[in-house]
Formats: sequence, C-alpha cells, structure tokens
Amino acid sequence: MSDFAAQMSFLGQSGLRGDAAHRRSTALSPFAERIARQQTSKRFSIDIISGLVRVVDGVGLAAIATAVMLIYVGIHLPVAYAFTICTGSVLFVLLNEYSGGYSIEALKSPRRSFGRVALSWTATCALLTLAGFLLKTSEDFSRVWFGSWYFSGLAFLFIAHAATGACLKKWTREGLLARRAVIVGGGERAEGLIRALEKERDSNIHICGIFDDRDDERSPPIIAGYPKLGDTEQLLSFARQAHIDLLIISLPLQAEERMLKTLKKLGILPVDIRLSALSNRVKFRPSTYSYFGSVPMFNVLDRPIGDWNTVTKRIFDVVFSMLGILAFLPIMAMAAIAIKLDSPGPILFRQKRHGFNNEEIEVFKFRSMYADRCDPTARNPVTRNDSRVTRVGRFIRKFSIDELPQFFNVLRGEMSLVGPRPHAVAAQANDRLFTEVVDGYFARHRVKPGITGWAQVNGWRGEIDSDEKISSRTQYDLYYIENWSIWFDLRILLTTPISLFRSDGAY
Repeated sequence: MSDFAAQMSFLGQSGLRGDAAHRRSTALSPFAERIARQQTSKRFSIDIISGLVRVVDGVGLAAIATAVMLIYVGIHLPVAYAFTICTGSVLFVLLNEYSGGYSIEALKSPRRSFGRVALSWTATCALLTLAGFLLKTSEDFSRVWFGSWYFSGLAFLFIAHAATGACLKKWTREGLLARRAVIVGGGERAEGLIRALEKERDSNIHICGIFDDRDDERSPPIIAGYPKLGDTEQLLSFARQAHIDLLIISLPLQAEERMLKTLKKLGILPVDIRLSALSNRVKFRPSTYSYFGSVPMFNVLDRPIGDWNTVTKRIFDVVFSMLGILAFLPIMAMAAIAIKLDSPGPILFRQKRHGFNNEEIEVFKFRSMYADRCDPTARNPVTRNDSRVTRVGRFIRKFSIDELPQFFNVLRGEMSLVGPRPHAVAAQANDRLFTEVVDGYFARHRVKPGITGWAQVNGWRGEIDSDEKISSRTQYDLYYIENWSIWFDLRILLTTPISLFRSDGAY
C-alpha cells in the first residue's frame, strides 16, 4: 500500500430531496471529483480468482490423466479409470485447500508455495496407491499411466501456478486486485488505523480518502497523508462515482448516536461496511472479528450479492432470459403487431429509471400509451380508465406483457430477472418523490432491479397512489435483498404467472 501521492498517479437514509440546498450539500469538491474519476470500475475479485484456480487445477489434472489413458492404455476398463481420475482430481483440490495452497498469499508467491502444492499432489497419488493396494485393484491399472499422470500433473501444476502468480503480480501493480476503501471518521483513530493497514503488505486495501462530518479543527484535513474529501453526505456521491468496495468506520464504540446516524446514511450503498476494532479497549473473542491482515474489524454490513453469488445470479439471468425470449417470442410478436395497428407511433417505449447503485438506466417496454401522451418522467401515474392508455395498452399492462422487452435489459446486464422493480427517476406518490415518502428508499438499489420481484408476487404491483403502497413495496424489496438466494429467485419466478391474476392494481 502506497501513500496518497502514489495513489493519485442499520439501513436507511432520507434520500435526495430534490431541493437546491441538498444538491449543493452533496456536491463533491473538484479535488474529490478528480479522485473519483481516477478510480477504474474494472476490478478482479480475489475470491473468484482463487475459485477459478481450483477449477483449473481439478479439470487440468483430469484432462492430463484422460489424455495419457487414451494414448497409452486405450479405453481398457474406462469406468475404473474414470472413477480414479475424478477421485484423484477432487482429492488434490481438497488437500491443497487444506494446506493453504489456494490462499492469495500462496498464489502470489508460487515459488515459495509450490512445495505445499507438490506435497498435496504427492499425498493424493499416495492415497490412491494405498486405496488400490487395500482394495486389491492396483493390478487393474497401468503403472506407466499412473507414473505419467503423477509427473505430468506435477509439471502442469507448476506451470499453472507460476502463470497465476505472474498475473496476480501484474494485476496488483495495476491496482486491479485492490479493494477501493474509504475511511469514515478522522482524528487519531483514523491515523492509527491507516498506519496499521499500511503495514499489512497483503491486505489489498486501496484507501481513496477520508470522510468526516466534523470540521477541520476537530478533524484535520490531512491524516497520515490522506485528504479529507468531505462529509458523509458527500460520501454517498463519491462512493457511487468511484465504485467503492469497502467503507471502514473509525469511530469509538461509545459514540453510539453518531455511529447510528452514520450507518443510517451509508447503509443504502452496495458495499461492505466494517467497523474498526483496532483501538477499542473492550476485547472480544477472536472469532468475533474479521481481519485485514492482522487488523481486526467488526462486520457491520455485507454487500448483498457479491463474488461467486454475482456470477451465479448472472448465469441464472442469462440462461432464463434467453429461455424466456424463446418462450414468449410469439406473444411479443403479436403484441408488437397489435400496438402498431392500434395507434401510430413506435412499438417500444424507453424510460429512464433507477438501476443498481442508483445509476440511471434506460428500460424497454412495449408502448401502452398514445405516442403524443406518453409520460417519460412518470410524474403522472397511470390510473384506472386513464385516457392516455390505448386499447391494446390496457390488455398488455394488465398481464405485464408490456414488460417482456426487459429481457433484453437483463441480457445487457442493466437488470436482473428478479429484484426490486425499477421506478422512474421522477416517480411520485401524492405529488411527492418516492425518496421523500420512504426513509431508506434508495436501499432498494443495492442490487440490480428486476422484471419481477418479491413485492410483485405478494400483490404490490400496478399503480402507486398512496404512501402505504410505496412503503410496503420498499419493505418487501428490502426483505428480498437481505434474504436473497438463487432458490428464492426461482421461487419468485415460478410464482409470478400466478400473481398476475391476483392483482387488481395494474391498469
């Protein structure tokens, strides 16, 4: 971790209120804006890299054994060989995991750590040999095949881990492995925390700056070489622009009111939030803490869907979106023709809505209103017997056929199949923005918006004409975010068709 000069080359928040004074209070200084723009959105997850190395090791060893078998042995006793190959490949990954061979430190230093990798592979082959002896099946296997697998596998593992180490070193120099972090809170506590993190060579923390609500007299503008970039209101804007991964709160445990106020503001961000335990006099059991190197932290809030869960959900979205497009293609074609015949204008309607991390996205819908009466801002919600809605529009809105083009938003990565429904940027209830009605509304945007969601299958779809409706939707959305699983997504998808016939608020 370098100094700042080198770096330069629970839930809720009242939301944006829309008044000029608030916009000024959240505006970043030109200096903070420049730092935010310098943070690239591209970053590699260490957990995913480590997982991929496990997969490459297992698949590579299995491929080598299969190739040697086909070349030297042929297809003699393929079942016995296949079972041994699969068992040996999986066993090696488990033993190397147990020995620490997949830790980021080991992967970054393949020369120092290859001894444990070689030991794990040798132990795997020794266990397979022992199993063959005890089961009296060793005569069924070729010794040449087994020896070739051992030495070829050893060479493969050396090359694979050396290549991984070279890539990790390159990505470390380019800052692609570092977790972009912000320190919340200043003074001596923040300085001690920064110094401790700087001593940890493998903490992978890239501190972008410090944010503190206190003035410069109580919290110096420069702490341990890092600048104070603003207060916690401005931190919200900075975190989104700079794609921050981690917020580290450096406040004493006894500052309960100040800490709760801070967490209430920051809990809407899709980041990991940790509370520094470095200077606390009260000590807990080691299992209570998480660590960056040897620096202890309390886990306050985790990113709802991260690392492998992100990969899993993305695969789920792509696969089922493509299946959905194929299944609903006839309906989408008939809807497009009906819209064109019913009223003049484009078939699709595009609208700016809030997406992940409060970013604006352009959402696709089949046009359900007369072209000259469309309301891209959604300031005037659609009501029962609304004269702006066409005859075809009433039907496709009733059964959510107008939402089907959003499958393409999912394929583009802007939306998910399941998640909180994206609302228009200027959407209102009783002439008030949703952010003014619901305390913590923006916490919905900690995950990608969805075509369907937990609120929708529980009857909260259609018109939003009261504070109760938007509040209830938000509560269901937050429940989904906190309890997400791929099985929860599947349950919501399967329930969605039934919910279309239970809701009377869509028109």
